[in-house]
Amino acid sequence: MPHRKTALRLAAPVAVLALALTACGGGDEDSDTGAKSPATTEASPSPSEAASGGELATGESATGKVAEDPGEVTYDVVAEKVEVGTEAEAAKAVADAADVKGKVLATAYLKYTHKSGPALTEGSDVHDGATVFADGQRGSVLVGASEDAAGCEDPYDVESWKQGESHVFCETYVIPAGAKSVEAHWSEEDGEPYVWKFPQK
Repeated sequence: MPHRKTALRLAAPVAVLALALTACGGGDEDSDTGAKSPATTEASPSPSEAASGGELATGESATGKVAEDPGEVTYDVVAEKVEVGTEAEAAKAVADAADVKGKVLATAYLKYTHKSGPALTEGSDVHDGATVFADGQRGSVLVGASEDAAGCEDPYDVESWKQGESHVFCETYVIPAGAKSVEAHWSEEDGEPYVWKFPQK
């Protein structure tokens, strides 16, 4: 199971649109009223103390555990931003522009900080829990595109990662053009997602 995207990335000279859409059970929060309001916290006082998942305000981090190759690692995770492109950029990024007609690329920048656990020496799987949603629906992943975005690192190139160090990994998804709200999700394996909302103008 480690590094499950490696084969796809190596086989793809151009970015590949993964059109296998999953039935999304995590998009039931479609009320966008007050999406920018940081006061919308649940019962727990601190998002990092939430048992599993929940909506976080901009800049707030979640804490979660990931089974890495040498052993379990605890991370602080925060979605820094989501950059939404144009339809023309989406058409250039794929082999067949018809696949992305009426769609745009959304790249989520997530910063992961190694809090505790063994040092990593051969990449990381922490980014496998990240996805992008638009207006409550999961987008389609664009494999191989994120590594080219400015400020994004390739998780498979991280050969040494010790406690206290941070890396920014990105996920690029194809979403409908004109989406009103874009969300970055991250979850532990089998956990509920943590959600950062980025309302669009």
